[in-house]
Amino acid sequence: QVRLQESGPGLVKASQTLALTCTVSGGSTTIDHYTWSWLRQLPGKGLEWMGTIGYSGSTTYSPSLKSRISIFEDTAKNQFTLHLRSVTPEDTAIYYCARACGGARMVQCDSWGQGTQVTVSS
Repeated sequence: QVRLQESGPGLVKASQTLALTCTVSGGSTTIDHYTWSWLRQLPGKGLEWMGTIGYSGSTTYSPSLKSRISIFEDTAKNQFTLHLRSVTPEDTAIYYCARACGGARMVQCDSWGQGTQVTVSS
């Protein structure tokens, strides 16, 4: 059974870069066999898809975040990482990593991490 675990700082200062890593473990899952995504839930709002890294490291990002986001993978460590640049307090959210997301809003995923709270201080 696949397991996803987010890790990274819970507090980031405004204008800095938020960096979160998702470690994938369990069974025979290797990250080069699936697509992997980052999503977030802003306070009082629904889930927001941020971006996906797919086969051979190809990436797709939400248009609203495209200028500030990067996702990359480390296949040797079975990890993928989110960088969100120039954060503001409006980026305060619970951040999730997930596998094989689809649907109209890209929030239907077959496996999820537990989520990690990130607060951006002004």
